[in-house]
Amino acid sequence: MDLELFDDDQLLDDKHHDLIKKLVAFCGKQLKLPENTEMSITLVGDDEIERINREYRETDRVTDVISFAIEEGEDDLPLLPGMAKNIGDLFIDPLTVRRHAEDYGHSFERELGYTVVHGFLHLNGYDHIKPEDEAVMIPLQKKILAAYGLTR
Repeated sequence: MDLELFDDDQLLDDKHHDLIKKLVAFCGKQLKLPENTEMSITLVGDDEIERINREYRETDRVTDVISFAIEEGEDDLPLLPGMAKNIGDLFIDPLTVRRHAEDYGHSFERELGYTVVHGFLHLNGYDHIKPEDEAVMIPLQKKILAAYGLTR
């Protein structure tokens, strides 16, 4: 996986940046994605995630993660051999992640991992709106977290 990680406001330390990078690489292997698959994660604070949520999802509140998947339609040109596929972008609010960790009574690292995996799966076409989709996404999410060692 080719991950671009942006943390302009230094919301996380290097240890947590490394966790994100390693977890994204692990997720890519679990889904058997090509090594050169690209994505980005931008870490933002409460005000910015709320603005993004309001502007793009018409929901005026903070959240932990917002995903912008790059969907491939039938009008898209096929990838040339060896060309990287960009699956999209995640915006993660570590402040909300920290609050969730406290609310749920587990470590910040576990909640950060949950948030990264959850967003990663959304970028790869998984969803949980319909019960039949949730029945696929949530067990896969739990399986990836457990295999990585981030359990409750």
